[in-house]
Amino acid sequence: MTAYNRQRYIGEAIESVLASAYSNFELIIVDDASKDETVTVANSYKKKDERIKVYVNELNLGDYANRNKAASYAKGKYLKYLDSDDIIYPWGIAAMVYSMECFPEAGFGLMAQNFYLNKLFPFCLSPRESYSTFYFKGNLIGMGPTGAIIKKEAFDEIGGFTGGPYIGDTEMWYKLACRWPLVCFPPGMVWWREHAEQEIRSEYKDNTVKYLRYNLNISALQFKQCPLNEGDAAMAARNIKNLFSRNILKDIMHGRIKNAIQLKQLSKISIFDIVLSLKRNKYPNEIIE
Repeated sequence: MTAYNRQRYIGEAIESVLASAYSNFELIIVDDASKDETVTVANSYKKKDERIKVYVNELNLGDYANRNKAASYAKGKYLKYLDSDDIIYPWGIAAMVYSMECFPEAGFGLMAQNFYLNKLFPFCLSPRESYSTFYFKGNLIGMGPTGAIIKKEAFDEIGGFTGGPYIGDTEMWYKLACRWPLVCFPPGMVWWREHAEQEIRSEYKDNTVKYLRYNLNISALQFKQCPLNEGDAAMAARNIKNLFSRNILKDIMHGRIKNAIQLKQLSKISIFDIVLSLKRNKYPNEIIE
């Protein structure tokens, strides 16, 4: 559990972990040089339960660097992040661990939300199936760390999060999915709190972040171990470019010319790309159902 200025919420987050049906865990809390009473609240719980460890960074590391810091203290088989403003349900950890143990070959697991309602959970996707799901179904890849569980061995092997702002978790899923099968478990494991201080709220308004996410979606298709064949990878890249081009076109149609120009310049999308985006996206004959 990483934290920065979360005195209002961290107590509930900690209590949700302590209420878990699964008890064989260590709760590692790493405060990123908070300016409020976050550490005081965390330490009050540490005094009551020896499974809780509290660390305080001397300097603010930022979101993903602090997640790596927390992982460096971990001794368990799995890493399970819970943001300090979220809550995990009593069955959450047990269900995630059970799901992973069903598939020893898997490197990580993601909560499937309302996807795959015609499948029995938990189930496992191969790297090719995961990438097909990410790119041609638009599923799973947007899941944050709170809705994930990672085998520590796999996390360490790829070097953890790179530290890129906003997109670090998505980049992590791409890298893991290239090399290990992915377990999908059902929705309802965690509860995400919505509030004005969330970092994600600024993403919606920041064109640089929109570009970073677009660029990651394209570059992940060029990873050395990308499991898609050349034709499907090219098709996925074209689809991603189409979607981004349509957003630029939408801005133009709604009179947001300045915004459209900035997005076009950042992404190097051409007029030809925008024209091509008017055609329907293409999909492989066989995609995950």
